[in-house]
Amino acid sequence: MSLEQYHPIRLIQEQSRQLGEATALEGYGMAAPWDRISWRSFGEISDNLAKALIEKAIERQDKIVILSQNCPQWTCADVGALKAKAVVVPIYPTSTIEQARYIINDAQAKLIFVGDAEQYKMACELVKLCDSLVDIVVFDASVALKDSTHSHFDTFIAQTFAAASDVELAARIKESHLDDLVTLIYTSGTTGDPKGVMLDYRNIASMVRQHDTVLPFIAGDVSLAFLPLSHVFERGWSFYVLCRGGHNVYLQDPMTVKDAIVDVKPHTLCVVPRFLEKVYSAVQDKVIKAPETRQKLFTWAISVGSRQFEVGQGRAKGSLALNLQWKLANKLVFSKLQQVLGGRLKFMPCGGAALDQNVASFFHAINVPVLCGYGMTETVATITCNTLDNRVAGSNGKTLPEVEIKLGKDNEILVRGDTVMRGYYNRPDDTAATFDEGWLKTGDAGHIDEQGNLFITDRIKELMKTSNGKYIAPQRVEGTVGCCPFIEQVAIIADAKNYVTALIVPAFESLESWAQEKGLHYESPIDLLRHSHVIEHFEQRLKTLQSELAGFEKIKKFTLLPEAFSMEAGLITPTMKLRRKMIYHKYASEISAMYVK
Repeated sequence: MSLEQYHPIRLIQEQSRQLGEATALEGYGMAAPWDRISWRSFGEISDNLAKALIEKAIERQDKIVILSQNCPQWTCADVGALKAKAVVVPIYPTSTIEQARYIINDAQAKLIFVGDAEQYKMACELVKLCDSLVDIVVFDASVALKDSTHSHFDTFIAQTFAAASDVELAARIKESHLDDLVTLIYTSGTTGDPKGVMLDYRNIASMVRQHDTVLPFIAGDVSLAFLPLSHVFERGWSFYVLCRGGHNVYLQDPMTVKDAIVDVKPHTLCVVPRFLEKVYSAVQDKVIKAPETRQKLFTWAISVGSRQFEVGQGRAKGSLALNLQWKLANKLVFSKLQQVLGGRLKFMPCGGAALDQNVASFFHAINVPVLCGYGMTETVATITCNTLDNRVAGSNGKTLPEVEIKLGKDNEILVRGDTVMRGYYNRPDDTAATFDEGWLKTGDAGHIDEQGNLFITDRIKELMKTSNGKYIAPQRVEGTVGCCPFIEQVAIIADAKNYVTALIVPAFESLESWAQEKGLHYESPIDLLRHSHVIEHFEQRLKTLQSELAGFEKIKKFTLLPEAFSMEAGLITPTMKLRRKMIYHKYASEISAMYVK
């Protein structure tokens, strides 16, 4: 099929016609009418929204903003705006007003969709700060509107439209071209102002066509959207799910994902390594506390599962005895772990950061197919990915069939293909600087094995050099210790230092539970963190976790922090990446204390 036939809006329209009353969108835990939206209704809602935008004088390629938690209305607004040939600019719901103001002014957005009362309050302030912004539409119908020109989403799509709007909508959909912009996604970045990544229909169409060749996703499969739709990973995947006639379930509160997975029983969901690390840590914690016989059963089952996985991948020879052992291990151990994740997962795409090899091996062993991939906002996420029949722990798999990669200077990964962005909005110099003779420079270093699997070795710009001349990739060390159930966040310090130290935010719920078991007495969280038994506990944990790291990579000293790195404090990006410069500035005295002789 030609790329034009993979135009996402036309594919979604076709699904609406064919699938009728089958469920397209579902709001987990939401009240009617947003608890379930059929394909027919989805088509009508997005058409009506497009006509409403046309009557609001939104012209072709005008920018509109969506600032909201995940919900079916998010996707209805997204697809409706695209039918009107507008350009959608997502903003993280956790963004500060300064971050939102910068994006809206840079994009010159005319209209903003928001989710709840708090976001509506921010939008009212943004209208005063952004000259281009003239309209606000609110998803939550219970929010009291402060201005008669503002609208509730339900009202916005239920109005009576002029016949001319129908004609104009049909014309805009018909003339939609692969080179038209779909979206501006502003990369948060760990330094400087965010840049608007320009993605067009060609990028999205190519992503859909290529994913068809590597993933077993079919019409009716259920996907749980719990990562933010404002990020390219979840939004790009949601486009794919809908283009393929899937059933997308929206989770407004990501903290409820544990219950949602059990209730929804998804066939797939996009995850980040931290999610898998928490599942892994919780399982390991339970095993440690279990009777010795159950510990031995678990260890035996994982060994069997690991060997059977290698057989399934064609890397080892199977046997009848191993197959019988695997069936027993699956019945006694794996099936119970699989039920925690809904019981019918076909695969889980994982991206956003490196996944610890031990964690990856654990999920392979219990027969939960985690497919690690590598990508960027600038490439509609996926550049490479593991597949069901090619899973190599520690790797990010092979390239998609129409994507090319090569290694440049310092082993930097360079990318070329139809999924690569057009450039950065209003930033010709930045665009020119990020391309080298048509190849996108990723900023990541890696190597490619003989089978074509990509391994990320480090982030070139974030490599730390100790005063002893040793290079350290901070993500490797942080990923290694981040698997601990007692560690929520960690930031290492090594640049120009003679040894590695770390700022650690404990997982307080796990730590307090452990403290109670040990009978420790403390007056406050800070008092707990200073307790000698707690310090000793973390020292032992780090010693075990770092056993496979080189001596110069190991954390020698650490400081336990009473509060998390947060967006509000400017210490992390919306995609949860550490703003190291800001962290080091805030905790300068704590860092200095770790280097006092």
